[in-house]
Amino acid sequence: MTADSYHVVGEPIRDTKAPAGDIKDRWDTRRFEAKLVNPANRRKLSIIIVGTGLAGASAAATLGEAGYQVTSFCYQDSPRRAHSIAAQGGINAAKNYRNDGDSIYRLFYDTVKGGDFRSRESNVYRLAQTSVEIIDQCVAQGVPFAREYGGLLDNRSFGGVQVSRTFYARGQTGQQLLIGAYQALERQVAAGTVDMHTRHEMLELIIVDGKARGVIVRDMVSGEIESHFADAVVLATGGYGNVFFLSTNAMGCNVTANWRAHRKGALFANPCFTQIHPTCIPVSGDYQSKLTLMSESLRNDGRIWVPKAKGDARPAADIPEEERDYYLERIYPAFGNLVPRDIASRAAKNVCDEGRGVGPGGLGVYLDFADAIARLGLASVEAKYGNLFDMYAKITGENPYQTPMRIYPAVHYTMGGLWVDYDLQSTIPGMFVTGEANFSDHGANRLGASALMQGLADGYFVLPNTINDYLADGPFVPVDETHPAAIEAKQLVEDRIATFLAINGSRTVDSFHKELGQIMWDYCGMERTDEGLRTAIAKIRELKAEFWRDVKVSGVNEELNQTLERAGRVADFIELGELMCIDALDRRESCGGHFRAESQTEDGEAMRDDENFAYVAAWGYGGEDGKPILHKEALEYEYVEMKQRSYK
Repeated sequence: MTADSYHVVGEPIRDTKAPAGDIKDRWDTRRFEAKLVNPANRRKLSIIIVGTGLAGASAAATLGEAGYQVTSFCYQDSPRRAHSIAAQGGINAAKNYRNDGDSIYRLFYDTVKGGDFRSRESNVYRLAQTSVEIIDQCVAQGVPFAREYGGLLDNRSFGGVQVSRTFYARGQTGQQLLIGAYQALERQVAAGTVDMHTRHEMLELIIVDGKARGVIVRDMVSGEIESHFADAVVLATGGYGNVFFLSTNAMGCNVTANWRAHRKGALFANPCFTQIHPTCIPVSGDYQSKLTLMSESLRNDGRIWVPKAKGDARPAADIPEEERDYYLERIYPAFGNLVPRDIASRAAKNVCDEGRGVGPGGLGVYLDFADAIARLGLASVEAKYGNLFDMYAKITGENPYQTPMRIYPAVHYTMGGLWVDYDLQSTIPGMFVTGEANFSDHGANRLGASALMQGLADGYFVLPNTINDYLADGPFVPVDETHPAAIEAKQLVEDRIATFLAINGSRTVDSFHKELGQIMWDYCGMERTDEGLRTAIAKIRELKAEFWRDVKVSGVNEELNQTLERAGRVADFIELGELMCIDALDRRESCGGHFRAESQTEDGEAMRDDENFAYVAAWGYGGEDGKPILHKEALEYEYVEMKQRSYK
């Protein structure tokens, strides 16, 4: 059976919004050519924004301040609890404060190369341009970035680059940036331009005359199903890493908003491009429901090593220097411990597969700060990384100042997401997608400290300029609960909930999620094979049938019911998992975080096939029992030469 037998091929797709001309001028050109909405008319137009992380909160605050009527939703009890708050290490910007050769072009180049030449040049260059404005915005909000002795903003390095361009607030950068965006959002809530709905989960998209005009949400406390309407809808709902069950994502992170939109016609791009982060605390037992990330910033001063000998179970302190293998420094001397995440993760897996891993089960490598403490002093290391060291100590019971940390790769970020054009508009007119929920900027691998950059770039600077072009075609015909499309969407949600509650099977929702996660990790994780992916697809289809036959959803809808919430999310994860494996099977090359064992160089590096796979895979929904439809967007490079990545 060929890979093609799992899907059908549709018409090619193209981004028609990106202007032609010099790449340095394209964003200015687009902003000038886009239609504007005058301030008086903005008050007549409405926007729904789902999600209050960095992308959603910044967009709601900016659009509310511009004068639009904004309705914002999040499933948490406060916008401050969005998963963006968990980001630790920093945010990139091409300020060149260190005078070490950085520039907008170098950030653009590093990002395209880091993504293994599977992202759009126009989008990435715009991201690099916008990065310099983000820092000024956040400083003005009072974000307490680290500063040097003289008062200037400090920088550190992250993987995949040879300059220092990462701005940070100790190991709490995401928290501080989110508080800044949250303050801006709450200011607009107080001003009356943003209507905030917490503890509401989007369960369906309302499409009227081919355009996104509203959402169906469930009040997670009362169970009430509500319809909300607007002239445009923005999804800023984050990534889908929890399809693997164990990941560094918050427990509530899910794909439901994106997947509901996908089933209504939004193309899903590059779903198999998931990122395995190399710096995670290893799994400690079957009881775990999530994993904890240790910031990539630790790789600035920490050195990664394993014993040279297989099965060496001695404590780290008892292994002399000459019997240690600092494998990243050995294999990649130019970048050392700061190679990109996909490369560092596979290297850790390789040494552990060789039998040289450390800790329980041999699934770990050392991240050692002994040299840094000797060179910089304990006080200096504590000032830079103290809160991260404290977190590690609380979780593991080990003192990382005295004993090396143990780390191992884990699922972290998703580069895939809903397909969007240069304006961040999906294939459903009127539905825009920002931040990690879209696919647009990172290709097959995201460089560290670029997630926060994209989320804030989209929310503060890109979307507020591009959504005007769509809204300028208003006013829009009013829509309310009596519209047939709204009635149909609400009925879909109510029927789905009723089905969950009526199955009354014998297996818990979490048991299905855990089984799905194990399938995904085993067959669509750090290494993928043709045979393994076919096995995974078959297993997922069996799991899906059993889920709808035997899942146990207790309780009722008319109250807080977290089992019901999880059931809906896991049902969507199961369908997504199948598409991820089909996408991975069809992409018969290795690139970035997608490593096909059949496509590697003699020394085990990812080997792309630019002749056959230099495209974005944008998948259309094929129906309940149909095959997904593959639409290809060709990737063309004018400013960066496509070549084999090398960090040696």
